[in-house]
Amino acid sequence: MRYGFAVKVLGDGGLPSHDTRKWQNEPDLGVSIRMLYDILDYLKRKNIRMYRISSDFVPYGTHPDMPQFHRQIDRYRKELAELGSQAEKHDIRLSLHPSQYVVLNAEDEAVAKKAAADLMQQAELLDAMEQGPEAVVVTHVGGEYKNKDSSIARFITRWHLLGEPARRRMVVENDERLFTVDDILKIHESTGSRLVFDYQHYMLNPGKRSMKDALRACIATWPDGVMSKIHFSSPRTELRELQRKSPLTGKKESVYQPPLLSQHADYINPLEFLLFADAVGGLSFDVMLEAKAKDLALLELRRFFRMRGREDLVDIPIYT
Repeated sequence: MRYGFAVKVLGDGGLPSHDTRKWQNEPDLGVSIRMLYDILDYLKRKNIRMYRISSDFVPYGTHPDMPQFHRQIDRYRKELAELGSQAEKHDIRLSLHPSQYVVLNAEDEAVAKKAAADLMQQAELLDAMEQGPEAVVVTHVGGEYKNKDSSIARFITRWHLLGEPARRRMVVENDERLFTVDDILKIHESTGSRLVFDYQHYMLNPGKRSMKDALRACIATWPDGVMSKIHFSSPRTELRELQRKSPLTGKKESVYQPPLLSQHADYINPLEFLLFADAVGGLSFDVMLEAKAKDLALLELRRFFRMRGREDLVDIPIYT
């Protein structure tokens, strides 16, 4: 079992994940590549073997009004292959996860066209880095648009129109409100796309399957010899204090609200993870941790496992 985290590095004083300059300052994929080398070195030192690359790694790479940014992957193919070789040398599994604005099943054709371009570019990035089949692009189904069956059918139709790299790399994830594991299994049956089980989303939107059955069904969509992956996060539990204007006095006052359970906590609740791990024992998968504390959350979870004597849950270090 490998553990990973997404994009931002907080340890060692923090490391930039990609070139974040605005278009006026001519951001460039070459800058992002140099930044990822530093992250790979950090991951090696910390024995972290899975990492999610920023979805903005290729700056403005699909912007419809900025064609000057569109062929960056072609310009840096040699450098990307060398970067991918470094990740493989360190046994680091890479992936991407497009933003919430990438909606393949959108009713708006322009939004769907941009989503297809983003998915294609991210798949081509992994291809240019010469990554194996474990390196995937994770996406959600999208919107329900008042008709779930039609929304799923539209996603399937658009999936078949994608270029081969995107169809090969793309995997589909259940979400916390609309599409359950049963729903994404329908997509798998029509496309062969692999599925990612998200624990927090399942707990908020479980459908009719038990957790272990839902997880087992997602794992079964991955071919032999290719390790499946899941997402795990804990919900925020903090009291929310909001400032609002009083309708009586016109002055600002504090209003207290319960937490939004769909939001990710800063760290992983280790007791929650232990219960999950024991409940699904016997299944094999890698775990992408989605926590606000990023790598610090991963390192703390690993420390807790060792403190509790749960070496079975500690991903085996391969570096000394």
